[in-house]
Amino acid sequence: MKVAVIDLGTNTFHLIIAELSAKEPEICYKTNLPVRLGEGKINDNFIIQEAFERGLLALEKFSLIIKEHQVELVKATATSAIRSAENGINFVKAAKNYAGIDINVISGDEEAGYIFKGVRATGLINQTSLIMDIGGGSTEFIICTPEELLWKKSYNIGAARLMQAYFHSDPINEADQNAITRHLDSELSDLKEALNLYQPKHLIGSAGAFETFTGMLYPELNLKEIKHYAIDIPAYQALSATFIASSHGEREKMPGLIRLRVDMIVMASILTDYILSAGNFEQLSLSTYDLKMGVLADLQA
Repeated sequence: MKVAVIDLGTNTFHLIIAELSAKEPEICYKTNLPVRLGEGKINDNFIIQEAFERGLLALEKFSLIIKEHQVELVKATATSAIRSAENGINFVKAAKNYAGIDINVISGDEEAGYIFKGVRATGLINQTSLIMDIGGGSTEFIICTPEELLWKKSYNIGAARLMQAYFHSDPINEADQNAITRHLDSELSDLKEALNLYQPKHLIGSAGAFETFTGMLYPELNLKEIKHYAIDIPAYQALSATFIASSHGEREKMPGLIRLRVDMIVMASILTDYILSAGNFEQLSLSTYDLKMGVLADLQA
């Protein structure tokens, strides 16, 4: 059976079309569109009109592609920006009317569960690990072993939320960085307790910003052809320091840094640095599989 999975993220909408088979899904088509649904007012829990329209246009394009591929089942999931927006339900209704796509708005807990299933499908989890998925609206953390999920939680500390609330200087100054750290201290106390309890040694970054980190550290890699990759922690830390110390204009000129992430990569770096310092991690890895691959794995099961 041919299926389509749509992930309506805060920054980007993703589409995967796959053929379900006896072993594992066979990807037929992949694309994404930078929608920036959280632009302007994500912390006010509102989708502005321009972003609303970009989202509908993206779904209209996806709908045409889905028809071309003669897909039998469509699974569309919406995350932080839509579930927290006052007008999120209006977007869901408009998507049905405008593009003929039924959207399932999932909870943060469900989102974390799908991310776990996606990362698990890579075969990367070989010990007690912390999976981290930095979105625009939320960031999910999952502590797991190769056998089971031990703990999971979604927090409203995505890169777009942090950027709109705290990124007021260029390059980001110490006061803004300290404000972010204080906010993370107040938000993530239960994550720290879980890290102390389970002692994960492997930090796995799920797609997104971690693909940017990996692609810039190892430009010879074709990220589209791999499921996971080990990241040297000191090399990551040097890259993170470069992002945080640089201006917007300097980051715009960095090869391999896509336009959508020019500023959000600073937030992702600060957040990743915070987590690395909060735990006792010996390994850092990228998983190119994330929520959408978890939804696909769920359909395959």
